[in-house]
Amino acid sequence: MIWKSDDQASDAAEDKAAPNSENQETVESVAPVMDPLTQLQADVKSAKAEAAEWQDRFLRKAAEFENYRKRMEKEKTDSMNLAKGSVLAEFLPLADDCERALRSLGEAEEEMKSIRQYKEGVELLYKQLMDVLSRTGVMPLEVEGKPFDPRFHDALSRQESADCKEDTVIHELRRGYMFKEKLLRPAQVIVAVRPKPKDKESQ
Repeated sequence: MIWKSDDQASDAAEDKAAPNSENQETVESVAPVMDPLTQLQADVKSAKAEAAEWQDRFLRKAAEFENYRKRMEKEKTDSMNLAKGSVLAEFLPLADDCERALRSLGEAEEEMKSIRQYKEGVELLYKQLMDVLSRTGVMPLEVEGKPFDPRFHDALSRQESADCKEDTVIHELRRGYMFKEKLLRPAQVIVAVRPKPKDKESQ
C-alpha cells in the first residue's frame, strides 16, 4: 500500500478545485449584456404605457368634471324655475278675475251698450297679462274636448252627455297652466259620462 503525504493530498485537492473556478469564470464571461438599442426601446415602450395610463386617467377625470358641471347647471336651472313658478302662480288669480269680468260683461253687453269701452279695457289688460305670462314660459292648458287626464285636470263634477265620449272634458271651470314642462296649476273641469239607460215602458 502507498501512502500519500499531506503535500500530495493538498495538491490533489487544488487540482480538483481548479477546474470549477475556471468553469465559473467562463459562465460569468458569457452572461448576456443587453444591447443599448434594445434597452432604449424597452424604456420607450414603458414610457408610452405610462403616458397612456395617465392620459386615460385625465380623460376619466375630465368626463367626471363635465358631468358634475352639467348636473350643477341643471340643479341651478331647476331651482330658478321653481322660484319663478311660485311667483308666477300669484298672477293666476288675477287672470281668473279678468276672465270672469269678461264673461259677465259679455252677458250684459246687450243691455248695457255703454259698458263696451270698459270691456275693451279689461280685454286689453287681460291680453297684456297673458303676454307677460307667455314670455316667462307660462302657457294655458287647452282642455275642452280632450280626454280627462288626472295629471292635469281636476274633475269637480260629472255631467251626462250623449254628444261626447265618456271621460271627455266638456267644460272648463278654471283654466290650468303649465310652466316650462311642469304643471303650475291643474284645470278645474266638468267631465262627460254616458247617459243612464232609460227603462223601457212596459207594453
